[in-house]
Amino acid sequence: MINVVKIGGNVIDDAVALERFLEKFAAMEGPKMLIHGGGKLATRLSAQLGIETQMIDGRRVTDRDTLDVVTMVYAGLVNKQIVARLGALGTKAIGLSGADANVIPAVRRAPKPIDYGYVGDIVPERMNIGFLRSLVEQGIVPVFCAITHDEQGSLLNSNADSVASAVAVGASQIEPTNLIFCLEKNGVLTDVDDDRSVIPSINRDSFAALRADGTINKGMIPKIEGAFRAIDGGVACVVIKHADNLDNDLETRIVEC
Repeated sequence: MINVVKIGGNVIDDAVALERFLEKFAAMEGPKMLIHGGGKLATRLSAQLGIETQMIDGRRVTDRDTLDVVTMVYAGLVNKQIVARLGALGTKAIGLSGADANVIPAVRRAPKPIDYGYVGDIVPERMNIGFLRSLVEQGIVPVFCAITHDEQGSLLNSNADSVASAVAVGASQIEPTNLIFCLEKNGVLTDVDDDRSVIPSINRDSFAALRADGTINKGMIPKIEGAFRAIDGGVACVVIKHADNLDNDLETRIVEC
C-alpha cells in the first residue's frame, strides 16, 4: 500500500509542528510520497520584495513576479528543507517539482471568467507514472511541491491539494494507494469548535446529507468533492486528519460506500 500524504502551510510555518510531522512521516512503513504547500511563506517573502499578493476566492493570482517567488519558496527553500530533514531521519527522499522528469504536466488555466495568471490545471493522463514506479521500486520517497509545467518550457503554480490527488491517482496505477490530507483539525467535524466531534467515515450518501444540513460547508465541500474524484480515479481511500495524528486512527475516512 502506497501512502500519499499532503501537508499545508500551517505545518510548514511551525518549525516544531513540522518536526513532529516529519518524524511521524519518516516512521511510516512501506512506500510513501509527500506533497507540501508553503503559501504563507511565499506571501511573507513577496511582501519583503515589494510584490503585492492578490487572492481571489482563496486562490493566489500568479503573475510573473509571483511565479518567481513561489518557485523559489516551494521548489527551493521549503522543498529542500523538508528533504534535508527527512534525510537526517533516515529517509531516502528526493525533492521534486512537476517539471522534473515531466512527472506532472499541466495546462495554464483559461483567463476567463477570472485570470489567475500562471496557474496550472493538472493533466492526469499525461503524468509520468513510469518515473513514479521507478522511485517506488528503488525505495525513494518523492517530496513534491506544487510547481508544475506546461511541457512548453513554462512553469505553473498549481493547487497543492490537486497535486496530491493527481499523484495519488497516479500511484494507484502502481499499487493500492491511500491519500492522506493533514489539516489543522482532527478530521471532518460535526461541530467545528469541538475537535472531539470527528465523523469517522463519509460516503457519497452521507456527504450529501451532511452538506444539505450545513454540517459540511465552505472550504470543506471542494476538498471532499476532490476526495471522491480521487476515489473515482482509483485511490482506495482518502483520509482527513490532523498532522499530529499521522501515526494513529483519529481521522475521517472518505470511502466509496
